[in-house]
Amino acid sequence: MDFEFEKRWREVVSQLENSFGEEIDLEAILFLIGVQELGKGVEKFSKDEKLNLMHIAICTVLEPFGYYEFSHLDKEGWPHFEKVKNLPFLSDKDQKELMRRAVVEYFEKEGLFMNPEQTF
Repeated sequence: MDFEFEKRWREVVSQLENSFGEEIDLEAILFLIGVQELGKGVEKFSKDEKLNLMHIAICTVLEPFGYYEFSHLDKEGWPHFEKVKNLPFLSDKDQKELMRRAVVEYFEKEGLFMNPEQTF
């Protein structure tokens, strides 16, 4: 087990739970990353928009791994990505692990780790 990674993952989850006051899972974190990347702030999203936000987050966090590449913003300001290479076949457990690692790297790259006193 990679204890340093697990520590960083727990820091991400803890920060978000402290900010939002409730338990948060990987899907919720990805949704928040999608909202962050869209850059429009808090608003009411349709079901399709929520799925698109998840897609934005997945593409964004997997971009440094070489799976996706940012393409452009559409006329409404939504980011679009090109698939660069296919993801390898992964078990559900390994998929979750890849996404968790990608999220931690995203938080590190974006400078989103905070002091315990700070909130989002």
